[in-house]
Amino acid sequence: MPSPLPRDPIAQARDQWIAHGWGAEADSMAAITAIMRTASIFLQRADAILKPHGLTFARFEVLALLGFSKRGSLPMNHASQLLQVHATSLTNSVDRLEATGLVRRIPHPTDGRTRLLELSGEGKRVLFNARQDLNEQLFSNSGMPEADARTLFQILSRFRHSQGDFL
Repeated sequence: MPSPLPRDPIAQARDQWIAHGWGAEADSMAAITAIMRTASIFLQRADAILKPHGLTFARFEVLALLGFSKRGSLPMNHASQLLQVHATSLTNSVDRLEATGLVRRIPHPTDGRTRLLELSGEGKRVLFNARQDLNEQLFSNSGMPEADARTLFQILSRFRHSQGDFL
């Protein structure tokens, strides 16, 4: 990780936005840029925690989704919708998870055109351990007070809802 900068570059960019006559847009630019930078920081932390498990955060999300499913399996297209990723991205993640024996594609019992994703026993073990590490090293140690995390989630949920991300 690089050493901290002496001043917030996003705050500097905001000041420059204002100085160049874009004051009306400055706060939104700063907020959006800060969200993207924050997402990058958290993704880097998550990927570093998951690397010893042979996972990226994207692959962990697939395992977690399957781990939460009622039947222990999901159709590929449904998993793609719930993860909010394009089917091609999901296929790439599933290919890698399948190659390492963590998931398998199985035939759908009533629809011959559909394949189900299912966690293997090893996938369940890796998911359990990876989830433990994420909870201990990231989620319980996020650097945000609980009330701030809750407020931020509520703000971002309202925004996502207003943008049609969910009903």
